[in-house]
Amino acid sequence: MFRTNYYSLVAGLKEYALDGENKGFDAGAIVGEILEGVTVADARQVRLLYGYYDCENLIALRAGRTAFNPLGNFSREELEEELKSPQRLPDALAAVVRAFADPEGEDAETVDTTVRFETALFDAYYGLCQRQGCDFMRAWADFDRTLRNVTAAVTARATGRPVEEVTVGDGDVVDQLQRSSAADFGLRGELPYIDGLIAAVNEEGNLIEKEHKIDAICWNQAAELARFDYFDRNAILSYLVRVNIVARWTLLDAARGRAMFDRLIAELDGRQWIEK
Repeated sequence: MFRTNYYSLVAGLKEYALDGENKGFDAGAIVGEILEGVTVADARQVRLLYGYYDCENLIALRAGRTAFNPLGNFSREELEEELKSPQRLPDALAAVVRAFADPEGEDAETVDTTVRFETALFDAYYGLCQRQGCDFMRAWADFDRTLRNVTAAVTARATGRPVEEVTVGDGDVVDQLQRSSAADFGLRGELPYIDGLIAAVNEEGNLIEKEHKIDAICWNQAAELARFDYFDRNAILSYLVRVNIVARWTLLDAARGRAMFDRLIAELDGRQWIEK
């Protein structure tokens, strides 16, 4: 399939830098710049990537929490309206919102309302990603869901909670998480990062250090998924995954945020010299 290459756009991405006061860079501005520079079809994939934050925000709003991630596609006010009457959300997510608002309605026939709203919404989101023609989005969604399921399963096991209550979706990995009693859930041969992830969740008492180790796994996976993609939408999406990690760490730990940003720019610069 023909892919648009964004030579000028990718070359310009390295111009963004952290400000002098270590307050972080404007990830939203980077996303906006990219959305203006890609095709309509590729912009849909960018928005789908950030749909994850819309899901987080919908869950928080529905639960009455004040937390809100500005990286989502919609403002707080817009999502409050979507919870009342979905008009702009992707159909799969809108169906979940409607089904939980009206368990006797038509959408409840196709949405499992016996699970938590959070589980149903993320299941719909990951399913939507899997139906895309974008191979990066399909692969990233599969990895992201698996990583979060493993993390949740390890925590559930440690606290005596049923694993099936915290996993999202189905498939072989989810079956293993729910049924296996092995320390690694029998997944060592299937998931190369499983030992590092379980160790981070189980052994790291420092929450910041734990998050840093988990994000390192995510960073490496995002880079790996676009290893041979230099200027196309896969490269853009991989870059954005890492931008999101940098943005979070400039708030959690300014020094680590700057180090991650420097690494991102170094990786981006390296690709400029590769001839396809």
